[in-house]
Amino acid sequence: MGIYRNLKRLDKFIEDLPEGRNQIVGKMFEGGIDLSGGQWQKLALARAFYRNAPLLILDEPTSAIDTKAEFEIFQKVQSLQKDKTVIIISHRFSTVRNADRILVLEGGKIIEEGDHKALMAKKGLYEELFTLQAQGYK
Repeated sequence: MGIYRNLKRLDKFIEDLPEGRNQIVGKMFEGGIDLSGGQWQKLALARAFYRNAPLLILDEPTSAIDTKAEFEIFQKVQSLQKDKTVIIISHRFSTVRNADRILVLEGGKIIEEGDHKALMAKKGLYEELFTLQAQGYK
């Protein structure tokens, strides 16, 4: 249900552009309009989902998107990841905590690896940073 609601919202967003589906985006192009950071991210994610590629690499995919939209996007990512490899690079623990495998980098090197539960049990850098970030929500 969330997937279809999300697609419907994207459809509405596109149809509301001055030229609808024919709108050129990007001020560098003649007749192009600029989008907000969140709109660019939603459009880029929609394009990635549409391509249905076997490998999807997302670098801070929801940094400019509100919490509700982020939740819906990651529901969609989870539904689409079957038989695919999805690599998500993020500083948001809400984004990575449901990953099958989390790699914690420091100084360009992998220092911890595992799922959320295993990394929390290790009481290492992941657990420390997750706890710090979670305190901001209390």
